[in-house]
Amino acid sequence: MSELNGKVALITGSLRGIGRGIALVLAEKGADIILNDIDEGNGVGELIDLLTATGRRAWFKKADVSNEAEVNGLFEFIKDEVGGLDILINNAGTSQAKDIFEINLADWERIMNTNVTSAFLCAKAAMDLMKETNGGVIVNISSVVAQQGALYGHVHYAASKSALLGITKTLARTGAPFGIRVNAIAPGIIETELLKKTHGDDGISKLAAEIPLGVGQPRDIGLAVAFLCGEGGNYITGTTLNVNGGLYFN
Repeated sequence: MSELNGKVALITGSLRGIGRGIALVLAEKGADIILNDIDEGNGVGELIDLLTATGRRAWFKKADVSNEAEVNGLFEFIKDEVGGLDILINNAGTSQAKDIFEINLADWERIMNTNVTSAFLCAKAAMDLMKETNGGVIVNISSVVAQQGALYGHVHYAASKSALLGITKTLARTGAPFGIRVNAIAPGIIETELLKKTHGDDGISKLAAEIPLGVGQPRDIGLAVAFLCGEGGNYITGTTLNVNGGLYFN
């Protein structure tokens, strides 16, 4: 029996990229999966099939998790249709290739709302559920740029991912009396559909050459999440796990 058997996990922004990788690994480890994204996309049915093929239950709930009303609707769905929540992965996020001389206030607010406000709203709702059952795990997906800074501009993205680390430490203290552990993962360069689109095969090869262990895969992040959510993470809270292949040493 897997150590996550019977656990229910919500992964925000989980139809593609890192979120999809996390969902697949957690299902392999025995968790039932609630998928979420801002739109339904074309891959929902295929991903649901892959998850249920592991013998686990799976749901999809469309919601913009930077919107309080839609987050409330998502968690009403979890209470009414799923029955509870054990694991929250705050993965929903976005970026933008602009530096401070080009970024306007609307750009700043969009990145902060998507990357930070969403994590606050979902963590608040999740902790309300988890404290009723005296236990749960939250993992915030940050980024290597929260520690080393963004290599090109992206000050709004770097600020948002740094904010997640402060949220993680604070909620770890808040959640501990209720048996709720809160940690963060800081991925490095991960080979997602977006990376392939923006860099192409040649660009990814150049990136890989600069990283001791090369470019990572979404599954690598999923395995790290599973560790923090499982027995191995029982005495870990308030920490940031770097999963970057040696791109940055803290």
